[in-house]
Amino acid sequence: MSLKNLLFRTFAIAALSAGAFFAPLSGAVAAERYVTVEPAQPSDTTGKIEVLEFFAYTCPHCNTIEPMVREWAKTFPDNVVLKPVPVAFNASMTDLQKLYYSLESMGRLDLHQAVFKTIHTERKRIYDAKAITEWAVDQGLDRKAFEDVFNSFGVMSKVSRANELAKLYSIDGTPSIAVGGRYVTSPTLANSYEGTIAEAQRLLEQINK
Repeated sequence: MSLKNLLFRTFAIAALSAGAFFAPLSGAVAAERYVTVEPAQPSDTTGKIEVLEFFAYTCPHCNTIEPMVREWAKTFPDNVVLKPVPVAFNASMTDLQKLYYSLESMGRLDLHQAVFKTIHTERKRIYDAKAITEWAVDQGLDRKAFEDVFNSFGVMSKVSRANELAKLYSIDGTPSIAVGGRYVTSPTLANSYEGTIAEAQRLLEQINK
């Protein structure tokens, strides 16, 4: 590893402990505003180009970029799909991964933004299963139905796949956006939230010619 990469990795680790974002490094070839994934990864969605949004509910930068990603996704052509991927950098984040996939399984992703609001605006610590369940009930979800889904094999399988994807794409920080299984960009690489979306769009157009 070069001195430059070593220094950048040291900064990245420090940034994570402070709750900041940084770009993925290991297993990828550096470029100016993105990194190239090697080897390229296949799509999990048959016949579609996937845009993977690696995020964490506790990440303030994910909270900021999330609405921008949603607006951007509205412009996608029919052969492109947005796939949010909740990331856990340690075991304590697993329940928040399960929350996302529980909302998805229950057809209640309309509450996705509400999770960010609860954590970052209302400053509520809904980090474990008990607090998450109480939050879900407060949103009008049936307690037993939510708990059954939250603890289901299906949700745990999706969490396992999310963890696998994070490793395959060498995701060391959030938010990160992977395009077409080939490239990853982030606010650190692109210098801003807006720059991240613009770079991801450029990469998408490059793949989808």
